[in-house]
Amino acid sequence: MATTKQKDAARKNIEKAREVQSARAHGAKIPKQSPGLSTADKDKLPANVFAFPKEHKEPLTDAKHVRNAIARFDQVEGVSDTEKDAAWKRVLKAAKKYDVDVSESSWRELGESKAKTKTKTSAKSNAKASDKSGVAKTSLKASAKSSPKSSDKASAKGKKAAKR
Repeated sequence: MATTKQKDAARKNIEKAREVQSARAHGAKIPKQSPGLSTADKDKLPANVFAFPKEHKEPLTDAKHVRNAIARFDQVEGVSDTEKDAAWKRVLKAAKKYDVDVSESSWRELGESKAKTKTKTSAKSNAKASDKSGVAKTSLKASAKSSPKSSDKASAKGKKAAKR
């Protein structure tokens, strides 16, 4: 689930995309998208263009790559927290340059909304499971308390219904 901040940022980005699309429809010469980077092109890029310059991970060459870097930021492995802090600053700088809205102020906030949602969901499902088990226990107690005569009557009614 996305947070309200993330939803607002996504709405702003969609609005910008619609404005560009409208401008194209009215004759503006705006390229549809930047060409993807080949491995050779990526290798030619200077280190300061990447979110993680030592590893050459997450190029920040245009808005599309910046959005992708934000989406995949918490998936990067083999880097320290200090490197992630520095990389997040580079991502925010690139986001500002390419006019990409970012709702999170720190990279540590990226996984929080997912983790909170999962915790709330599992807590709710656990509560429902305990309610169901509680209901089952109550009905067992009720049937144990009932007299043997009433259970015999119920079984006799069940046998009659089965014969029909």
